[in-house]
Amino acid sequence: MKIWIGVTDRSWFEQQKAQAPEEVNFWQPGGSSSFKVLPEEGLFLFKLHHPDNFITGGGYFVRHSFLPLSLAWKAFGLNNGVRDLAEFQARIRKYRRDDAGHDPVIGCIVLAQPFFLEQHDWIPVPESFKKNIVTGKSYESENAEGRQLVELLRLRLAGPSVLARDSALDDQSGYGDQDRYGNPLMVRPRLGQGSFRVLVTETYQRRCALTGEKTLPVLEAAHIKPFAEKGPHRIQNGLLLRSDLHILFDQGYFTITPDHHVLVSKRIREEFENGRDYYALDGKLVKVLPDLARNRPAPEFLQWHNGQIYLG
Repeated sequence: MKIWIGVTDRSWFEQQKAQAPEEVNFWQPGGSSSFKVLPEEGLFLFKLHHPDNFITGGGYFVRHSFLPLSLAWKAFGLNNGVRDLAEFQARIRKYRRDDAGHDPVIGCIVLAQPFFLEQHDWIPVPESFKKNIVTGKSYESENAEGRQLVELLRLRLAGPSVLARDSALDDQSGYGDQDRYGNPLMVRPRLGQGSFRVLVTETYQRRCALTGEKTLPVLEAAHIKPFAEKGPHRIQNGLLLRSDLHILFDQGYFTITPDHHVLVSKRIREEFENGRDYYALDGKLVKVLPDLARNRPAPEFLQWHNGQIYLG
């Protein structure tokens, strides 16, 4: 199993620990370097800046994405480890040498089910983690230092949700083959709202499912079955929609059939005496779908929306 130890500052760690989030954005101020070290669900550990040479917690890798700062704030809010958008902007300006502009693109390493150690449980970094490492370093659990890290984590993290795969989460993640979760330290992480937004945005190639619109600030990840109705944060329960279409979808003014055709309700015309642009979509096939069939809208969620939300 590959492990990544990423370097962060103490203020980010302490704010995250204080609020005990279900997910975090381990952001990178630059917007050019992709994070390709870990596989999905790989173990990502937090190491504080020197002289605090300790591992203080970690989480499970979901996805890396480049996002404008404003959208990273919209997706993760306080789970960015800052108190507000103004502080977020100030932190980015502090670390970037270029003119970041009013809404710079940053790297977002999305982590699910983070855990935070009490100070008396902090783990000293391996000897090979030199003081001049400013970003991070990877380890393999099969090697001596990696194996020792795993054992020290086992001693500090007694909860089964951290140390073993939790079969109760199997239907929540939508990640596919269970054989990938054989290592006893790995978990199948439960996704949060921010992770859902990022995954849906990337899976739909940053294009509105109905129109193909590419203007990112107006695109939103919509739940087919709302979270409030026990709809999960899963790619198969998501659509990327232009903001006006998201509102209409949530309110039942249109739906999508299990064979991916758009149905527009007559109620738009009856209630608003308008809607020509929306009726142009009626009967059309969804324009953008995920490349992988397993990531496409699940029929059971579409059927639920057809029967419970759509106004007809």
